[in-house]
Amino acid sequence: MWGGVYVKNQLSWILQIKPGVFNEYRTMWFKSYRTTFSCLNRVKSFRYRWARLYSTSQTTVDSGEVKTFLALAHKWWDEQGIYAPLHSMNDLRVPFIRDNLLKTIPNHQPGKALFGMKILDVGCGGGLLTEPLGRLGASVIGIDPVDENIKTAQCHKSFDPVLDKRIEYRVCSLEEIVEETAETFDAVVASEVVEHVIDLETFLQCCCQVLKPSGSLFITTINKTQLSYALGIVFSEQIAGIVPKGTHTWEKFVSPETLESILESNGLSVQTVVGMLYNPFSGYWHWSENTSLNYAAHAVKSGVQEHPVSAEFAFKGETEELQANACTNPAVHEELKK
Repeated sequence: MWGGVYVKNQLSWILQIKPGVFNEYRTMWFKSYRTTFSCLNRVKSFRYRWARLYSTSQTTVDSGEVKTFLALAHKWWDEQGIYAPLHSMNDLRVPFIRDNLLKTIPNHQPGKALFGMKILDVGCGGGLLTEPLGRLGASVIGIDPVDENIKTAQCHKSFDPVLDKRIEYRVCSLEEIVEETAETFDAVVASEVVEHVIDLETFLQCCCQVLKPSGSLFITTINKTQLSYALGIVFSEQIAGIVPKGTHTWEKFVSPETLESILESNGLSVQTVVGMLYNPFSGYWHWSENTSLNYAAHAVKSGVQEHPVSAEFAFKGETEELQANACTNPAVHEELKK
């Protein structure tokens, strides 16, 4: 009896104090079934690689998030304001992107940096990361579903004639440009974005589809831990006011393990995952081995082009393989007779 009371009280505590725990268990309950179906679908589609791209009717944009950022659109370039941590984050994320991309360039010439590379900055906001990438020589397209964000970004880049030529901004979601930009970009950047989308798997699939073979995907985001809830939401939003209340939803945070699993299922190999720590007193970011709060990830798309194989050709190939082995395997020989 006491055991039953204890379990009941413990469950009540979980539901009242940390409602996300129940959701995690409920999600985990169905996880094995989703994995099974995912594997079956992958097996079926192995020979039929012409699976269509995601239609523009699908969206990963959260309308609630759009309203939040719409109200803050005019504050992007205030380096002492609410976006100060993102300005400071450039000290880490710009070299992180640059250095990893330079590793992919054979016979790189010093001084030219990312010249000639095409980069897509997804969820670019006011262009805080788009502009530094443009200054490194890359041709950058920045996209964002919030019209006022793009207006702010357009206005700011107009002050620099060089950036005006290298950077293009569009008001749209990633899904809206998947078909027209399939395998177009050398790199896709989604910095502080994946924790705001409503369908992470679809979003990452679209990122993969617009990448060239051997292209790089760069992500910075927040881990889904108790510490990230305590510091990322309770402290940062509700106590210290480092970011506005309601900016983040803990349920949307994603662990490096979950991220890596989704990326690898879409043909991307994770190269690097490294922790990032923000000091609210100094206003600076630092690299860390601890990924329990913020972290950065770099993944590379497979460079092997897989061509569509027709059902007739696939069946013919299986038959030829059986015939080749028939002389050494009696069971196979009997199978061919059927």
